[in-house]
Amino acid sequence: MKLRSSFFLTATRLSLGFVFLWAFLDKTFGFGFATQPESSWISGGSPTYGFLSNAVQGPFADFFQGLAGLPWVDWLFMIGLLGVGITFIVNRYLRFGALVGALMLVLMYLALLWPENNPLVDDHLVYAFMMLYIGLRS
Repeated sequence: MKLRSSFFLTATRLSLGFVFLWAFLDKTFGFGFATQPESSWISGGSPTYGFLSNAVQGPFADFFQGLAGLPWVDWLFMIGLLGVGITFIVNRYLRFGALVGALMLVLMYLALLWPENNPLVDDHLVYAFMMLYIGLRS
């Protein structure tokens, strides 16, 4: 039983790491999934502008929309994506990576209040809880 739970915890850690690392890579290079090549960071696009200027809603919308496209927000966001992805994939500094990742996800949750398909919980919170759980077990 311990072996199976260890396997699934490792698979979850690697999956979460890949979610963050992939977001970094796609926003940087524009592989055409969430980010088109012409909107990529290396082509001069802002990795935060589209989400923060168009998708945010709820009581904190004005605050988050005010951050859209600011260079320091772009840099913090991208460093966060890369750092969390690497910490979860290489299994080092997990507590720090889990804290940063959970913070990023909670901020995204707050930017989208209220969740579209559930009155309280969405995938951002579930990912944040899983990251904190993995970080605390490391």
